[in-house]
Amino acid sequence: MRSYNTKRSYLPTEFSATHLFLAIQIVIFLLMTLNGGSTNVFTLILFGAKFNPAIAQGEWWRLFTPMFIHIGFTHILVNSITLYYLGTQMENIYGSMRFALIYILSGLMGNLMSFAFNDSISAGASTSLFGLFAAAIVLGRQFPHNYGIQQMARNFTMLIVLNFFFGFFSVSVDNFGHLGGALGGALAAVFVSMPRIAKSKKGQRLLFLALYIVSAIFFAYSGLKRTGFALY
Repeated sequence: MRSYNTKRSYLPTEFSATHLFLAIQIVIFLLMTLNGGSTNVFTLILFGAKFNPAIAQGEWWRLFTPMFIHIGFTHILVNSITLYYLGTQMENIYGSMRFALIYILSGLMGNLMSFAFNDSISAGASTSLFGLFAAAIVLGRQFPHNYGIQQMARNFTMLIVLNFFFGFFSVSVDNFGHLGGALGGALAAVFVSMPRIAKSKKGQRLLFLALYIVSAIFFAYSGLKRTGFALY
């Protein structure tokens, strides 16, 4: 964003985490289409969708893979367009490594919360995208005098509210995944943080890192207990 003035350059670099994430989810979607279709339950489970019984039996990688898997063409189209525009904007602000970390940690928390409270098979990048929305809102709190960031934060706040409102009227929407993604993104945005904030807010960053870890453990425990997995 032109109005965001820091010492580092936010011009696009040769490496783009946004493009990498897009490429991964598109390739996976094509492979799923060739192997039974992305709406086929068995194909979804095979490729790594969130499936609570499998997670409870030790397939913890299913807490990461769902953020790259989509159910149907419309699902991947909407999420890919959102990721392209939102991801490019946020990556230019945070830098590739910080952006990628926030994206993945958001998806992880979203899938953990879904594991804890939603028994349905689920997948999609929206857990991570909601995390990016929340990270933008955090930026608005961190830079209260930056008009560009304030405008972005207001837009994404409204977008989150509208998505949650309409999501509660649809049985096909994983609201817990979205809520967990937003929580993970907000927490990660603080402890990952921007370079100049990171130097002066070390205590706050450690606190939010601890909150992230505690939340993740709580959701994992709740999910295991919900599936009837023996914890002793």
